[in-house]
Amino acid sequence: MEISGSAFNSGISAIQSGQRRVDQAAADIASNALTQPQQPTPTPPANQVNPAPSLAEQTRPDLAESLVALREGQNAAQAGAKVVKTADEILGTLIDTTA
Repeated sequence: MEISGSAFNSGISAIQSGQRRVDQAAADIASNALTQPQQPTPTPPANQVNPAPSLAEQTRPDLAESLVALREGQNAAQAGAKVVKTADEILGTLIDTTA
């Protein structure tokens, strides 16, 4: 029975971890969508250096990275659910065999 409990715990842990990742990615995407779109900065003449990005641009999460993290979280949660389902099926088979 210890193996089954361990599998359940691992599956639940993966589901929770995936959910946290999805929540964080969704918050990042929402914060990215809520910020005002930046106006394109005109290209400075060749003899000038590009100005440093503003603080808002530096701290705003990249949309592509957030979407990848969202998909990773989804996959982690689905994998955890499959682990829990498989552990449940194995435990059911063991109970049927011993009963």
